[in-house]
Amino acid sequence: MTTDEVSLETKATEFADTLTTLTRGVLGPDSPPFSASNSGTRVLVAPLGEDGETVTRIPVTIDQVPCLQLHVQHFCCWDTAGQYLATDRADVKVFFESSLEPLLRYEYVRKWKNPPGAHLQVHAHRDELAYLLRLAERKQSTPSGKFRRGKLPRISEIHFPVGGHRFRPGLEDVLLLLEREFAIDVEPGWRKIVDAETQKWRLLQLRAAVRDAPDVAAAVLRDHLGYTVIPPESEGLPAPRPAAEQDSRLFWP
Repeated sequence: MTTDEVSLETKATEFADTLTTLTRGVLGPDSPPFSASNSGTRVLVAPLGEDGETVTRIPVTIDQVPCLQLHVQHFCCWDTAGQYLATDRADVKVFFESSLEPLLRYEYVRKWKNPPGAHLQVHAHRDELAYLLRLAERKQSTPSGKFRRGKLPRISEIHFPVGGHRFRPGLEDVLLLLEREFAIDVEPGWRKIVDAETQKWRLLQLRAAVRDAPDVAAAVLRDHLGYTVIPPESEGLPAPRPAAEQDSRLFWP
């Protein structure tokens, strides 16, 4: 294992510890811990079973009764510059207890543009949406169309955009959703933990957004807030990246 791989695994382990603190602080001390497992150029961060590869679901109770389960996993890598931990792929899925199909899933795939890299998919049914999906299927003329021809359209095939590469929801947002809408059992002081981790995540993404568009950030500081901004020497500095190529540090959180 190279030095870079050791450093990547170390960073991923720190991220795993953060997720363990978050989930145990909200759902209780019995929530399974997150671990980092090296898989070559990526590191899997998830609650792992005894084999170190199988992702274990996180149990969620309502009035002390097991009702929901969370599947959470991240595949971490270096960003393009090789300086920051990034997510190559991330999944947060909410299951009804022991169900094979999730109720909803937040997903992020770093290189996707269409469907959007950060998206939400809801496993439900509504006649009007199914009708619109059927119309879309008829309009597509190539065999590689978006929907599976000859099968009923499913609402779970719709990818709802959620904030793009930078400003997408975190695991904290999913936990807030479950507490607000389904009244899941939570630990005393859970909200302070969620709020603190959300603040950290938002500031990290803000810093990343500034790196992506430094000229815009400088203009706001100078023109709207009265700062004096001195640009660096431009020679040898990389140009800001297009939005579709911007690195993501992490999806959750």
